[in-house]
Amino acid sequence: MATYLDFEQKIKIIQEDIISAQVRHDDGLVESLKKNLDKEVSKIFTNLSPFQQLQLARHIDRPYALDYINLLMRDKYEIHGDRHFRDDAAILCYIGYIGEEKVVVIGEQKGRGTKNKIKRNFGMPHPEGYRKALRAAKLAEKFNLPLLMLVDTPGAYPGIGAEERNQSEAIARNLLELSQLNTQTISVVIGEGGSGGALAIGVADRFAMMRYSVFSVISPEGCSAILWNDPAKVESATNAMKITSGDLKELNLIDDIIAEPLIGAHRDRDAAAAAIGEYFLSELTKLRQMSSEQRMEERYKKLTSVGAFSE
Repeated sequence: MATYLDFEQKIKIIQEDIISAQVRHDDGLVESLKKNLDKEVSKIFTNLSPFQQLQLARHIDRPYALDYINLLMRDKYEIHGDRHFRDDAAILCYIGYIGEEKVVVIGEQKGRGTKNKIKRNFGMPHPEGYRKALRAAKLAEKFNLPLLMLVDTPGAYPGIGAEERNQSEAIARNLLELSQLNTQTISVVIGEGGSGGALAIGVADRFAMMRYSVFSVISPEGCSAILWNDPAKVESATNAMKITSGDLKELNLIDDIIAEPLIGAHRDRDAAAAAIGEYFLSELTKLRQMSSEQRMEERYKKLTSVGAFSE
């Protein structure tokens, strides 16, 4: 069953009424209710607060990386392991086709249901996950394949084992290597982009966010705990941190916002996947019109402009 947030309750009622009218074959009422639904969706989703957008980014029904991979890719083959320690299930790596393009896709996977969440470590990669991602990225470079990265994590795993295996070094290594990778790279935040765990697969020629995704150096919960020692301040922290796609686009920290369905990717997965696919193929065409030198220079300027200021 679909899960509805507090501010989606009116939408839930209308959708239930539509289903009831369809069962009775009352076509006239169905059309009327659909018009009411469109109006309600427009009213609610064009006036979302940052905290509501955070709730959407974390929505239990929101598509995860594997959902998009299954919807976008064909003839795909999964790449396992980092060739150093083990295979980290929180990072997915696939080679296959999007449209007619042979590509490598890397994604962070949170998992659904208790058993799968534990298997995926709730989408928090260990260092071997980032090393697996780098191995796949190097494979893309070797065979001159474009690379698509799907960001969706609350952050890198902070456990003792991860620290013993050099979590921070693995993230830093990815930042360095991806900045120098000589192939077309596109990264998209599909849900929650948290801290270095998101940055580790976020360095690319094009960095975009889905409409209702968030990207932040720390979670709002962590921010409110540090600044106010009060979990009730989460909404205030969210508003102050500027973590929504609109905020980050305005600050020139991302290149584009991908227009997922207005009602949210959690209500229309196919349209959301199509939006990502169209953006990827469109930007890939633009990147291929540039020489390797031009593309690398543009990537360098973009990375070095982050945080730049003048008096």
